[in-house]
Amino acid sequence: MMTFDPRTIATPVYEALSELRSQTQDNTRLKEQKSQAVELYTYLSTWGMMRLKAEEQALGQEGKKQVVRKYFECLQALANLQDGNLAGNQGLTTLKNLDTDEYLGLTGLGLALAREFSFWATAVYHNVSGDD
Repeated sequence: MMTFDPRTIATPVYEALSELRSQTQDNTRLKEQKSQAVELYTYLSTWGMMRLKAEEQALGQEGKKQVVRKYFECLQALANLQDGNLAGNQGLTTLKNLDTDEYLGLTGLGLALAREFSFWATAVYHNVSGDD
């Protein structure tokens, strides 16, 4: 029997956001990152995984785009889809080609991951306030 460790999801999210935060000096971009991380769950639950992946290419604000990229990198690692190229440019094709059970399972994992992004955004970006 395998035991679930909640840190399995929390740790990569915390590390991804902390890395972005430490690499970013621009206050506008920090606000974009925080805002996007907080909004991930709502976007995903409303529009779905394929639209979120498509949105990654469409986002004009670099800070928001960085967070969506990190989200898909974390999801790819957690779902053990290294060959699936979910985080890369072929991510939409990967999602489109999953069977229904795989897609629904990935969406469930993705929603749990998005909740972590929302929580950790508040902790990691605690001193960043305001909208972009």
